[in-house]
Amino acid sequence: MQIQINTDHNVEGREKFSEQVTRLIEGMLSRWSEHITRLEVHISDENSDKSGKDDKRCLMEARLEGLQPVAVTHHAESLDQAIHGAAEKLKHRIENILGRLDQH
Repeated sequence: MQIQINTDHNVEGREKFSEQVTRLIEGMLSRWSEHITRLEVHISDENSDKSGKDDKRCLMEARLEGLQPVAVTHHAESLDQAIHGAAEKLKHRIENILGRLDQH
């Protein structure tokens, strides 16, 4: 599973932050890693230096072998919450898709 992390210019500590995000995703999605060829993560702070409710956004797009890409988005008050929320959504979406395929 190839993971690509993209951040906007408002996210600090990009390299270290990207490593943490990669480890989190690998841990949460390891069960399906042989089915995921590529995973793109887009992390942004939509209001930049202004504070606001749910202004942090994480979009994840997984490319599954032989299937259409799967994308989820999660907004939250912190980057960590946005990433965890998107990862949970993606995990459940992949479980549903691959579970349905196993039943057929």
